[in-house]
Amino acid sequence: MSDSPNYMNVLLIAGEKSGEEHAMTFVPELKKMIPELSFWGVGGDELKLIGMELNYHLKDFSSWGISEVISKIPFYLKALSNIEQQARDKNCKVAILIDFQDFNMRLAKKLKQSGVKVLYYVAPQAWAWKEWRAYVLGDCVHTLFTIIKFEKDWFMRRGVPNVVSISHPLWNHYHKAICEKKNMLGLNHKPHEKFQREINLLILPGSRNSEVTVLLDTFIKAAINLSKKHPVSIGIVKSPGVNRNYYSPYKKIITESWNSDDLEKGLSWADLAIATSGTVTLTCALFEVPTVVNFNSSLFNTWFFYSFVNYKGFASLANIVHQEQVFPELLGDECSEYSIEQKLLTWIKDKENYEKIKTKIAGTLALIDESETNVSETMKDLIRESYV
Repeated sequence: MSDSPNYMNVLLIAGEKSGEEHAMTFVPELKKMIPELSFWGVGGDELKLIGMELNYHLKDFSSWGISEVISKIPFYLKALSNIEQQARDKNCKVAILIDFQDFNMRLAKKLKQSGVKVLYYVAPQAWAWKEWRAYVLGDCVHTLFTIIKFEKDWFMRRGVPNVVSISHPLWNHYHKAICEKKNMLGLNHKPHEKFQREINLLILPGSRNSEVTVLLDTFIKAAINLSKKHPVSIGIVKSPGVNRNYYSPYKKIITESWNSDDLEKGLSWADLAIATSGTVTLTCALFEVPTVVNFNSSLFNTWFFYSFVNYKGFASLANIVHQEQVFPELLGDECSEYSIEQKLLTWIKDKENYEKIKTKIAGTLALIDESETNVSETMKDLIRESYV
């Protein structure tokens, strides 16, 4: 990367693994469109491999829950200051901020004051809580990219001037593979009768250490309890950002294992799944795997959520996209090995219930194809006009 402050550079903030996955749907194409373009900021190994300069690695940057965020406030404040200074030193004119709302919203304000054009990719869920964030975005973001059907109108009604509705990044990532499988074999067309012989149960405990430490043991115990009633093979998807020691106590119980890069293989194997709430629940729906969604955290985080968050809608992305509960959600104290087992049994014992959810989630792919434009083309034009 050139040391000149005049080279064409873009600040990119992908503070979580899902953010890096989103970035990988457009950054490689952007680099082909603008060969002289350089990226720097916050990302992971995949972005580094394609030439991005990492000021911070996402594994040190991400956090989960209010209590963990609070503990890292000094780190985030220093990072904000450093990134803002780097933007000035590099004469950066464009920033692409991906999700990671608490940090990116603050950074967007600072960048706007410095004359940086801010492109915000994946709108924060201000419709769930902190509606005021929509008005902040209207003041400091040049272009907002939304990925859920109703979001564009919602943000425009609250003063965000440039809103572009795009297909969900998971559509870009998986739609070709899903369409090919549906055309050739049918995707996850597993007869209910198979459950009497064997159930392939996939465990998706999350991509952060804090998630895995809280939920993995509960997931495993639920799977073991289920295996006492039906023959079960237990699989797991592991994240490279999680300490491997957290998985080691369960080696003898788990029969199949994949890394998060091979999530598609795990979901193609699975009949049913237990997952931590997050983007992965939408991926489960795309691959037509009925899933029990769970969210649990520290006592402080749970207290904060129920005390200060007025949002009463769905927690999992799969349900938000469908705008109805297709996957059961177990939140807080509801998340227990017994409750998980009972939710799984409603599909195993009731063929009609199982076929109903399979039919419903078969339509997920169509619900996230909302693209008005090619994201890379739009960003290319916005970047080029800033460096003229």
